[in-house]
Order: sequence, then structure tokens, then C-alpha cells
Amino acid sequence: MGLLDGKNIVITGVLTDASLAFGVADLAQREGAQIVLTGAGRGLSLTQRTARKLSSTVEVYELDVTQPDHLLAVRAALAESWGRVDGVLHAIGFAPEICLGDDFMAPTWEDVAITMHINAFSFKALADAFAPLMSNGGSLVGLDFDNTVAWPAYNWMGVAKSALESINRYLAKELGPKAIRSNLVAAGPVRTMAAKSIPGFKLFEDVWDSRAPLGWDINDSSAVAKACVALLSDWFPATTGEMIHVDGGFHATGV
Repeated sequence: MGLLDGKNIVITGVLTDASLAFGVADLAQREGAQIVLTGAGRGLSLTQRTARKLSSTVEVYELDVTQPDHLLAVRAALAESWGRVDGVLHAIGFAPEICLGDDFMAPTWEDVAITMHINAFSFKALADAFAPLMSNGGSLVGLDFDNTVAWPAYNWMGVAKSALESINRYLAKELGPKAIRSNLVAAGPVRTMAAKSIPGFKLFEDVWDSRAPLGWDINDSSAVAKACVALLSDWFPATTGEMIHVDGGFHATGV
């Protein structure tokens, strides 16, 4: 019997099989879930191609979280095909290049607005879309990179992650009476397509394993996938508004 037997799970953010979200999708299927993937823009074809690497065939829906009509269309499609949704993984991230790197002061509000919309507000947008289908309660899980300190080069993406962490707490408060949980998994650095686009990512690679008490493998996302699947399951029935660190313990020891 799998942790997610009988569960219907929506998974965003799969681009390649190195994506954190792909690891969650693969494990969720192996734990008994029925899943769908979503993709957007130029990444949609990548998502469709990568979906073929999963053990069972899955539907891939176009979902740009900045487009309300996409959110409504996917909800309508799942209401018809599934009837209910039990869990959603938010694994979406993007920032204009100017929002990352060495110059925190360089971006305009227009640049920052895009970053905040896609990385933070989109968590609330997914809740708007799919909470109405969580008729038996459910679980929202977001992938995070703990921004309680200022990281090198992370800049406005880090600010957006701070907003995501706050939104998570407010979603927990708002949706708790409907038996819907909202939690984040703060992952250590994993070598994904998204990570490679962050200037200075190698700085994280160089120090994380040596300073994390449990060690850390930047090429292995399995621990992150296990945490997400556990939160999507019924095994954390009284946990919400939380940020669970899956980083080898790095956060506990300081930079």
C-alpha cells in the first residue's frame, strides 16, 4: 500500500528529469497517486517530453500561473476528469536575469513584479484554482529556498521566497478550517536547470556538503521528493504553515 493511494495530485514545475518536481512526480506515482503535470510557454514542450519518462502516462496541461484563464481551464478539466483534487505541488520559479547576480539595486519595479508574481503570488493563485476541488481536505506543498538570511547573488528571488514563506502562513490560516494544509519544503541546493540559471550557484555547491551535518549531494533530489510526498499524504494531518528544511541540516549550523 502506497502513501498516496487514491490521491489525485497536481504537479507544477517539471521541465527535465533533473527537476525537483520530476522527483516528486516519479515518487508520487510509485506511492499510488494519480497525477497530472502542468507546463507553460516555451517550457511546455519540455514538460510534455519529460512526462514520457514517468512510469505511467500522465496528462500535461498548459498552465501559466499569471493567466487566470489557464487556472480556470485546468480546474474545469480536472473537475470533469477527477471530480476532486487532493494535493498540489508548487514548484514554479522564474526571475528576470537582472533580478539575480551582483547588483541588488539594478532591477526596476517591473522586473521585481514579475519575480514576485511567479514565485510568490502564484502559490495563492494555485490555492484559488484548486482548493474548491479539495472537497475532502487536501495539501498544498511549495518548494522553497529558505530566505531567512541574504544569500549571495540570490537577490530579488530571495525576496520573493520571503514573500512565499509569508503567503504559506496566511494560506494555512485561511484554508485550515476547510481541512486544507499548506506547507513548504526548504530544499538544499540541487543541480537543476533552474539552479544553473542562478549566478553564483557554485558558491552553494562548494560549501553545502562540508557544512551540512548530514552532508549533502547536489545531484540527489530524492530526500526532497520524499518530504514532499509525505506532506501530500495523510501522514502530517496536523502540520500546516510550516517550512520543513531538507538541506542536510545546513540551516541549523549557520553560513
